[in-house]
Amino acid sequence: MSEEFRFFGMSVPNLARTFGIVLIVWSLYLYYYAIEPPTGLNPDLIDDWRPSITVLIPAFLGLPMAALGIMAGRDEKNLRHYMHAAMVVALFMALGGARIINGGMSSFAFISHLLLLLFGVAFMFVGILSFRHARLLREAGGAE
Repeated sequence: MSEEFRFFGMSVPNLARTFGIVLIVWSLYLYYYAIEPPTGLNPDLIDDWRPSITVLIPAFLGLPMAALGIMAGRDEKNLRHYMHAAMVVALFMALGGARIINGGMSSFAFISHLLLLLFGVAFMFVGILSFRHARLLREAGGAE
């Protein structure tokens, strides 16, 4: 059995970094480029208009996920703690993304919720497999 768990060739900390960065980039793209001012807005106010801060919710969840992935890659001694914390963030991502069931949202909101749901569930799945791998490795006497 291999010492390090990999999922499709990626380590779990690398997966956390990737998911976090994708969510951050998606949110910043929406906030600065994709969402247009509402029609009928006073032309004098258009330059000062910004989308709602809620557009950045995926980034608010992606930032700790990416940070935990980066810290886990740099500090192998505390890898277990960082990945457990990342699992909690993934749970919040999945719960926040589950709002997709309600429907009645814009296409950008739908995609944001879908990303949160998919990344959260996928990371929890991979995390559970990783924890199982570590336990089996520990029982086989291959690691602490």
